[in-house]
Amino acid sequence: MSQDQIQQSENAAPESSERSQSQQQGPQVRFDDSKVTATYANFCRVTGTPEELIIDFGLNPQPVGLPTVPIVVTDRIVTNFYTAKRMLYALQATIQRHEQTFGVLETDVQKRVKTQ
Repeated sequence: MSQDQIQQSENAAPESSERSQSQQQGPQVRFDDSKVTATYANFCRVTGTPEELIIDFGLNPQPVGLPTVPIVVTDRIVTNFYTAKRMLYALQATIQRHEQTFGVLETDVQKRVKTQ
């Protein structure tokens, strides 16, 4: 093999390994989050139609017991069920990793309240 052929084959190897790594990871989706706004929510309501899922988010100022004032819904996501299922899988995986690291998340507030 000539020096040029060796150089070409050495240069080709990283490209093919990079290509195979990107194929294993799947396509990389680019996104622009420069216009995103962050909102805190401790309440969500899920409703829908046969074609769409509607998720409302808001802030419950009285998180223990039945709220005495209306919960103000500030954000709404309307999506299809395919995207909702992908979101479900992503959330499940994320929560599973969190619980493996920090312990089980108890969603029943009464079970989390410490009595003296």
